[in-house]
Amino acid sequence: ADTVEDEMEMATVRHRPEALELLEAQSKFTKKELQILYRVWMLFISCLSLFSKKSVVNEETFKEIYSQFFPQGDSTTYAHFLFNAFDTDHNGSVSFEDFVMGLSILLRGTVQEKLNWAFNLYDINKDGYITKEEMLDIMKAIYDMMGKCTYPVLKEDAPRQHVETFFQKMDKNKDGVVTIDEFIESCQK
Repeated sequence: ADTVEDEMEMATVRHRPEALELLEAQSKFTKKELQILYRVWMLFISCLSLFSKKSVVNEETFKEIYSQFFPQGDSTTYAHFLFNAFDTDHNGSVSFEDFVMGLSILLRGTVQEKLNWAFNLYDINKDGYITKEEMLDIMKAIYDMMGKCTYPVLKEDAPRQHVETFFQKMDKNKDGVVTIDEFIESCQK
């Protein structure tokens, strides 16, 4: 019965993601959950009139989708950083598979996996270190995304103050950068 139901459910999807079984094995999602995620993924693309057989999202589309979730602020910069974190092969697009693997870590990954993913987000230039500038860029993007109408009203230098506080806690050896080990150790505390 499950097989017939699965086949009927997939019949409503225009393009089945390639290697569903492989994606199921690599992620922490069941086949049924992947089918539902795929339908949602394709709905996003079709709602934006950007449906393609490859079922990929470029950065501009990703920003457009993300802006719908944060209409009170400017989410473009944060969406850029988030897009780069999901675009693990750095080909300029996020496929359904990229999306599922990132979501799998964020929703069902171990603490270690989630912290590795977060470190990757903050390590903008992907050199294996987080600098104050990188952390400040992410923090400013988060504040911009939240908008100017927050309560209580945020001070202009709030992002920099937060970065200074975080960096004092994370940069254990005071060398001006945070390594993955320092990041994970600090976050776990």
